[in-house]
Amino acid sequence: MKQHEWRPAAGSRRSRKRVGRGPGSGLGKTAGRGENGQKSRSGYSRKLGFEGGQMPLHRRVPKRGFTNIFRVEYRTVNVERLNAFGAGAVVTPESLREAGLLRKGGRGVKVLGGGDLQVALTVRAHKFTEAAVRKIEGAGGKAELLTA
Repeated sequence: MKQHEWRPAAGSRRSRKRVGRGPGSGLGKTAGRGENGQKSRSGYSRKLGFEGGQMPLHRRVPKRGFTNIFRVEYRTVNVERLNAFGAGAVVTPESLREAGLLRKGGRGVKVLGGGDLQVALTVRAHKFTEAAVRKIEGAGGKAELLTA
């Protein structure tokens, strides 16, 4: 096959629709826009959430409270899940992620006090609950706070 023989795949290219070019084209007069109405006019663009003049849903629903834009979402892990690590291990957010104990998202890691810990570990996280610190230190480990 030579370069002058190249052709696009059959049916992959279509000529553009030329509207308003007389009755013989099948798209003359109203140019495929139907008869009258707002959508048939030039310059029409539908506003987001517009419901034809009816009060839009986002204005009908009552508004409550506010969203704190400075809120920090923490990924959580229970103390019981830390038994997966060997004795004397240093547990960091990275090692938790590699072990598959953390979900995606969030900006920090918080260790919760659910379950019991049988292994002495050094746990480094951004936050701890009181129960988590008590259980980590009770098993002979250390709970170290990381700064954001």
